[in-house]
Amino acid sequence: MSNKKINIVTTGEHDHAGCIEDAILKAELVCKNNNLRFTKIRKKVLQLIWSSHKPIGAYEILDSLRAEEIKAEPPTVYRALSFLIDACLVHRLDSLNSFVGCVDPENTHQGQFFICQDCNNVSEFNDHEISDLVESKMKSNGFSATHQTLEVMGHCNNCK
Repeated sequence: MSNKKINIVTTGEHDHAGCIEDAILKAELVCKNNNLRFTKIRKKVLQLIWSSHKPIGAYEILDSLRAEEIKAEPPTVYRALSFLIDACLVHRLDSLNSFVGCVDPENTHQGQFFICQDCNNVSEFNDHEISDLVESKMKSNGFSATHQTLEVMGHCNNCK
């Protein structure tokens, strides 16, 4: 398997409709293949996460739902986010307490992200050399991970 850099954000003007449509189609396929229910609220939360390619927090999602006159409370959003994470459709960025869409939900991978501290652009990587190194170090130290995400904070080319 080759390493891939997956840029999940764009700069400048961008029509997100195609990205959102692609994410929804992938989510429907993942849910169908795994016998999961892709409810209306889960779909809407995923659409909101993909709407700008920027990390988005749970309360921003809640505000957006309410702005669209969708009745929702924090537990509703957190349940939808939990489902989307478990289904590998979104990633949680711990350092930002926010969420981004996964562009490759059909293939299980560890999250590796470069996060720009200035503009919040996020680039997702699926680098198997990094994953293999971490796995090797865990095994040699008798450690078993339940979750692994690598988040590197810095400055993107546009903000340097």
